[in-house]
Amino acid sequence: MLIFEYKLDGTKQQYAAIDEAIRIVQFIRNKCLRLWMDDHATKNELQCYCAVLAKDFPFASYLNSQARQASADRAWSAIQRFYGSCKQKKPGKKGYPRFQKDNRSVEYKATGWKLAPDGRHITFTDGCGIGRFRLVGTRDIETFPVKQIKRVRLVRRADGYYCQFVVQAERKIEHVPTDKQVGIDVGLKAFYTDSEGETVENPRHYRKAEKRLKRLQRRLSKKQKKSKNRKKARQAVAKAHLKVQRQREDFARKQANALVSSHDLIAFEDVQIRNMVRNRHFAKSIHDAGWGRFLLWVHYYATLHGIPVVAVPPHYTSQQCSGGGTLVKKTLSVRTHVCTGCGVVLDRDHNAAVNILQKALSTIGQMGTDARVSA
Repeated sequence: MLIFEYKLDGTKQQYAAIDEAIRIVQFIRNKCLRLWMDDHATKNELQCYCAVLAKDFPFASYLNSQARQASADRAWSAIQRFYGSCKQKKPGKKGYPRFQKDNRSVEYKATGWKLAPDGRHITFTDGCGIGRFRLVGTRDIETFPVKQIKRVRLVRRADGYYCQFVVQAERKIEHVPTDKQVGIDVGLKAFYTDSEGETVENPRHYRKAEKRLKRLQRRLSKKQKKSKNRKKARQAVAKAHLKVQRQREDFARKQANALVSSHDLIAFEDVQIRNMVRNRHFAKSIHDAGWGRFLLWVHYYATLHGIPVVAVPPHYTSQQCSGGGTLVKKTLSVRTHVCTGCGVVLDRDHNAAVNILQKALSTIGQMGTDARVSA
């Protein structure tokens, strides 16, 4: 599946109609969730319940019937995740489904919308009165047959309204072999260090924007509740956070693409980020680095290029010498690895990256390995 996104150019009345459709979606989802809580309803029963809600609540009937069913699907997805966590016996909270309070999107399936032949305008034909929009973007959605467009989503963000097209298509990239294999060690001083000694600087997007974010938050706290000025101040804070989010996402995608394009195998530490952020001294910096998002994009691009990605256990990668295997214990403040056995002197992260690559090469293709390989 491919997702193409455009910004919507419309009027205030049209945006208000989208907001009303989003509220209806939230209403239907929460009603379906309540039905499951009371009667343990199945997925099919939730789908049928949408028609009942449309009869009992006239405003719900304004939304397209398939969009109502998509709202029920959202409730069922939350229920399924909860069931899955229980079956897998995940430690801690299992994610019991909650009622939604801040829904920001509405999803249409095959009906309720019509795309113009030029691919630059879209019209929503249900009873919500959303109407016709101009699509602002550089993607060529008109090159795909309408049958391949499986979903159309309207998304509200801090800086406006967007339209997403979910297209059923396969994306394949012909990988040019480079005969290079690399291990990477993610960190806070450098975003990551590879087994060749190269480093990528940690951009620290949130840290750089933190001063402005705090100033905007102080302004917001001084505004009178339910006033127009408070609404404007909230919008300014939301836009600032959205900018940081987009900067982090863009950086992760570009670095992942560059890494995958220039190597035939990638190895990394299978670190448990969820456990690491429990340390209050490093939690903000770890979240700001965005390792998890970066590794997700590495897996995505590696799948497109058809190259293996190996996750190795993180035990002793920083302590063990990559030259002779001697265990050299060091604290986090010690940034240089000096081996007492063979005399190797390396940067701490460089030594760890070499160990990661060696572990991956020694375990890949062997039965009973604890390394996880994906392609």
